[in-house]
Amino acid sequence: MSALVPPSPAAGSMPLPAPGSSTAYAQGNGRSTTQRSFGVPDEPFRPVYQGQAWPTQQPTYTPPPPLDWHQQQARAYTPAPPQKPNRVIGLAAIVALIVGLIAGAGAAAAVVALDRNGPVDEQAGPPVGQGADPKVKTGSVASIAQALLPSVVQLKVEGADNSNATGSGFVIDNSGHILTNNHVVSAAASGGSIQVVTQKGKTSTARLVGRSPAYDLAVVQVVGVDAPSVQFGESAKAIVGQDVVAIGSPLGLAGTVTSGIVSAKNRPVTAGGEGEISYINALQTDAAINPGNSGGPLVDMEGHVIGVNSAIATVRGAQEGTSGNIGLGFAIPIDQARRTAQQLIASGKASYPVIGANVDMQFEGGARVSEVTPGSPAQRAGLRTGDVIIRINNQPVDTAEALIVAIRAHRPGESVRLDFERAGRARQATVTLGQQTG
Repeated sequence: MSALVPPSPAAGSMPLPAPGSSTAYAQGNGRSTTQRSFGVPDEPFRPVYQGQAWPTQQPTYTPPPPLDWHQQQARAYTPAPPQKPNRVIGLAAIVALIVGLIAGAGAAAAVVALDRNGPVDEQAGPPVGQGADPKVKTGSVASIAQALLPSVVQLKVEGADNSNATGSGFVIDNSGHILTNNHVVSAAASGGSIQVVTQKGKTSTARLVGRSPAYDLAVVQVVGVDAPSVQFGESAKAIVGQDVVAIGSPLGLAGTVTSGIVSAKNRPVTAGGEGEISYINALQTDAAINPGNSGGPLVDMEGHVIGVNSAIATVRGAQEGTSGNIGLGFAIPIDQARRTAQQLIASGKASYPVIGANVDMQFEGGARVSEVTPGSPAQRAGLRTGDVIIRINNQPVDTAEALIVAIRAHRPGESVRLDFERAGRARQATVTLGQQTG
């Protein structure tokens, strides 16, 4: 490999040859390459550029070009500047293309159709937050609340002994009668006052019409109350799993609506105040029920009252009044509550069925008879002390409470069939229920 030899110092110092002064610029008969033609016969000499002299002595000689020759050539081949497009039209076209890809040809056509000579105006939309009113769907919780809330009232009770209580109730007729729980108004049974507050906030003093500790029900009245009455349903037709709504004033919060389902039927539940135990063949629900809901309605999705909210289960060991909803609430079936309400309105008292026998409240595995009242329906049916009742009309009886609740689900004068054991032997008896007021 040969070594590289640097150019001499004078290399490159000579000026570039002018067009036509060397083979780089002239060929053939001394014509400029810019004038050379291929496949065309030679023609007489013609000047290459303006001002070029005719050759005199040397035919191949080409005089040097003028000093601004390169500038002339550059100007001759400089393309004309393109016309500036209409900016508004170009912008509209670009926007139309983008919108067309996103929203379709209809949106693109709308953009192109905008005013090409002025700014693009934004299309006015509906005012924010002022759209169409939502419709309340029939059979929804919202529709039930809308229909029933005006009929539900809050009760504030003060007893003569300075005791007080709060609860709920609902209007059941056009005479201002309000159905509630006995344990809500019992403090005012021997003096005191009962205040009723409607949904509209109007407060009125109510009169105690009557109460039934046996069923934990009571009726009060406000003549001319500004609230519509409810419609009753049939609790016997309620099914486990159906949707329900509970309305009341839990913890003093009037007009509270909660929803859930019927969790079970025929739950034996005891309720009531001190010294007044009630036995309820209850509807169980997981709709949130808390202290203050007592006396409020349990409603199906057709807006019919099927129960009176009355009790809640509490965690074992919790102090009274400190436990809230745990998803186990209980309502008095409206079939029973309606009969009792009619009796209270008619006479101020209500009756309930009995068999005329006492049972051992501590015994489990059935209801063991601890005493039979002479001349009672139980004695006439052949029941004796020590008999263990295990079924009533084929419904199992596990405890004394279950027997009492099952009996009170019937009416005085009805007949029920009891299955019991005596000395290990199965027996049956038919008992015609008696009547007791309380």
